[in-house]
Parts: sequence; C-alpha cells; structure tokens
Amino acid sequence: MAYWLMKSEPFKYSWDDLVAEGEGTWDGVRNYLARNNLMAMQPGDEALFYHSREGLEIVGIAQITVSGIGDPTDETGKWAAVKLKAKEKLPRAVTLAAIKAEPRLAEMQLIRLSRLSVCAVSPEEWAVIREMAGA
Repeated sequence: MAYWLMKSEPFKYSWDDLVAEGEGTWDGVRNYLARNNLMAMQPGDEALFYHSREGLEIVGIAQITVSGIGDPTDETGKWAAVKLKAKEKLPRAVTLAAIKAEPRLAEMQLIRLSRLSVCAVSPEEWAVIREMAGA
C-alpha cells in the first residue's frame, strides 16, 4: 500500500462533500507530477485529505477505490483521475503550521513542493501525521 496527500479547497470540494457523496472522483488536476502521482495510485492506497486555502489542515483519511481512469473533465485525454471514499475523520486536524514545526516532516512534499496538489507521503511521514492527529 502507498500513501498520499490530496489537497482540495473546501469551498470547491471538502471532506464533508466526500463523506456525503460516498465515493468521489478526484479530477481537474493539471500538473504533471500530480498527474503522475494519480496514475501511480492503486485501489486500497490511502490519502490524507488536506483543506487548502481555507483551514490549511489535514482533516481525514480517504481510500482509493478505483485507479487508472481518465479525467472526465479533460477533453485531451492526457490527464488522470481516481475514485476515492472517506475512510476516517481524524480526531484532531493537523495544521500546516504544526507540520512545518515538526522536524520529522521537514522533507515532506507538502512542504518542499507546496503548490503540488497530489503528493506522495512516506510511511514514516504517515505515522507522524497520525500521531499528531491522535489517531
């Protein structure tokens, strides 16, 4: 299993939207590295759900349910999408400020590649985030 972090602006698509939808489609990504990360995802992989712009915090864990699909919002056929479902709301949100203050997360893509909307997360980083969230 691989771990990921997926950013969404809550006014466009929030954790609560994913919960209400049951299974959502993660589409609209127009960055090549983020696309490559989407293409690498497999069913069963887990992703930290991060609210960007508003909140700036990780709020839950989603699970990839379907991978390897084309982005339905893309007419060119070169962009990827996945389907995912909400797995677990974190007991405590983990803020960007807290992540930046944690030395064990200094190399996290969320910090190093701050504009990347779909990031890889190492197993060690995953464990630290879960610890910080009280999960």
